[in-house]
Amino acid sequence: MGLAEFASISRIFGGGVTNDVERQSLFKEAMLLTLARATRSDVNIRPVEVETVRKIMQSAIGENVTAADVRVAAASELYEKASLDDYLHAIGGKLGPSERATMVKSLAEVIRSDRRISPKEVDFFNWVVTALRAAPAEIVGLIADE
Repeated sequence: MGLAEFASISRIFGGGVTNDVERQSLFKEAMLLTLARATRSDVNIRPVEVETVRKIMQSAIGENVTAADVRVAAASELYEKASLDDYLHAIGGKLGPSERATMVKSLAEVIRSDRRISPKEVDFFNWVVTALRAAPAEIVGLIADE
């Protein structure tokens, strides 16, 4: 099953995450979904944004995704049973501080990738951070040693 099928995210509403492997899968899917949606938060998907998502997915979590995967994920609300807001609210407490910090840092990188930040992108960023319930320290990447 491909990462872009979002099976773990869908499962969150049917009983939740029960182990670390499922939590890691959930994190990977949420990263792809959130970063892909960021590419179209200003309505204009730029190739540099898609490429940035691909690079982040590879470097941050070791997943190879295609440009097509990113574009499908960006338009995935057409196939959802719940909104991205619902998903992020549901998983926010299930992810660890370092995972939330990685998502927030990566999201900012995607938004900055085309060297232009629109008000819609700022709104999307703020909305994601709120939905994830990221702490201020996580937003700036200040994570305590475990």
